[in-house]
Amino acid sequence: MNSKSITSSLLLLLAALIWGSAFIAQSLGMEHIGPLSFVCIRSFIGFFALIPVLLVIQKIQKKKLLAENALQPDSTSKKVILPKAIKGGIVCGIFLSVGMICQQYGILYLTESGGNIGKAGFITTMYILIVPILGLFFKQKVSPRLWVSVALAIVALYLLSVTDSFTISIGDSLLILCAFGFAAQILAADYFVKDVNGVLISCLQFLFCALITVIPAILIEKPSPEMILPAWQSLIYTGAFSSGIAFTLQIVAQKNLHPAVASLLMSCESVFAVLSGFAILGQIPSIREIIGSVIMFAAVILAQLPAKNNS
Repeated sequence: MNSKSITSSLLLLLAALIWGSAFIAQSLGMEHIGPLSFVCIRSFIGFFALIPVLLVIQKIQKKKLLAENALQPDSTSKKVILPKAIKGGIVCGIFLSVGMICQQYGILYLTESGGNIGKAGFITTMYILIVPILGLFFKQKVSPRLWVSVALAIVALYLLSVTDSFTISIGDSLLILCAFGFAAQILAADYFVKDVNGVLISCLQFLFCALITVIPAILIEKPSPEMILPAWQSLIYTGAFSSGIAFTLQIVAQKNLHPAVASLLMSCESVFAVLSGFAILGQIPSIREIIGSVIMFAAVILAQLPAKNNS
């Protein structure tokens, strides 16, 4: 492994740490404001945090094109790209809204019932398994190993979520739905990013996510400055750090790593969620939750192992 790969791996681990610890910020923030308000304000912050990142990337790309003598004024291409970017932002923003709203309500119900916040991280990580399953609808092949991973994930979900009375709590159900929302957002982003800059898509999806939730938040939760200000640290952390900084780290680091390695490192957010819950909130998972978390993590790792080359 060369120095670039090592540096990129460390950057992705830092991103995973930010994402994992963000579960704590989301939980603490909702002690002051409602889930819809939290998602709305966080998304606005994420949008504004990514604007300077987008401008820097565009400046770098412009310099590169100038150096290659390939920069040509083409207003037609901008007219074509902008509608695609807006369409991609709307579609991704809708799915992102579903994922983030379900996650916020799931964390709220989980913490109110005395659940472990780390469990939310492992259930959310299921999107890594759901993405290739949803890919079946787009005629993408699924390896037998992935079906084994799905089977392991079902066992893990049983240990993490199903009670002795064979019921699943509302919070866990919402977190499972959240994983499907994030999986759909990933597939949508993968489709639109072929023609549009990925940071631009991400920037716009946060904007539309904020616009989608702003009216319901005002009508249902009636947020006020007195409610928002005590949650400013959680909002800044999830908006600027989790959305802006961590996403930028992911974009930079993935260029020098194999996709399977990158996915594995990013999935460590679930482990960091458990560690953060223990270190900050003093939450100790039960033996059953530990076993379920280990099995879920094993399922995620198995799903990301590169396929053997038979040629």
